[in-house]
Amino acid sequence: MAAIVSPTPPQRLALAREADAADWLAGLPALVDTVLARWELTAERVAEPGGRTSMTVLVRCADGERAVLKLCAPGTPAGLEEAALRRWDGLGAVRVLRSLPEAGALLLERLHGETSLRSLPEAKAMLEAVSAVRRLWVDPGPGDVFPSVAERTGHAVPALRAAVAGEAGPLAEEALRLRAELVADAREHLLLHGDFRQGAVLASDAGRSPWLAVGPEPVTGERAYDLARLVRDRLHDLVASPGAAAVTRRRVKRLADSVEVDPERLRGWTLFRAVESGVRSLAAGRRAEGELLLECAGWL
Repeated sequence: MAAIVSPTPPQRLALAREADAADWLAGLPALVDTVLARWELTAERVAEPGGRTSMTVLVRCADGERAVLKLCAPGTPAGLEEAALRRWDGLGAVRVLRSLPEAGALLLERLHGETSLRSLPEAKAMLEAVSAVRRLWVDPGPGDVFPSVAERTGHAVPALRAAVAGEAGPLAEEALRLRAELVADAREHLLLHGDFRQGAVLASDAGRSPWLAVGPEPVTGERAYDLARLVRDRLHDLVASPGAAAVTRRRVKRLADSVEVDPERLRGWTLFRAVESGVRSLAAGRRAEGELLLECAGWL
């Protein structure tokens, strides 16, 4: 059985992990070999640049089927990702072929990882994105195992409270206020992708859809939360365009209208998610990224 020429974790993954993940990073090559042997897979190459919390290997199954082996870092919700993908069962999202929960390993159908919705012109990409995300908004099903939006966003509250005293103070305070209002008046209980954006929708030749979602961070809640990450897509292009603030506000209105959600709730979740990401980026030393996200939040 063929082995990977160099199973070294992608640099993006190595740089993103904290010190307590060092053992996992060091053991990744051996883990890959173990899973390859167990599932009788032949590795082709490590996908680059890969994610920040997972390593992806392009493989072939014993019957020649092309697939993707995804190994998730400790602390990432591999089990929740599998549960969501199985709930969708290929409707709008990639299919799970096999799983090994104790190893954080998922074997997924192969999509065109090099071609996401970001390859399309902006207007077309947004239309396809809305079409794709609509198919994911389903009932969580029996034995709902997914965290709620209130639970997920609650983890960010301490950092935002601490940020109130810093440079992001007014925005952090507003984000906390908006979150409190939104979760107190929760209106829907649907399964959401959780990290939906153009880059998370890949081209497919599976036949059931030309575009399929990958990499969910599933939660349950309202549709406006899922659309919020999409509002700030292609943020660098937005900043470089004239009237970026007005363009962003128009995006909120158009996306809200396209799926009939309250534009004020979408604005609120978009601001919260931008501030939360901005504060997290600043704390991680990614200052340019953090400042850009906070600027985006300021437009709203």
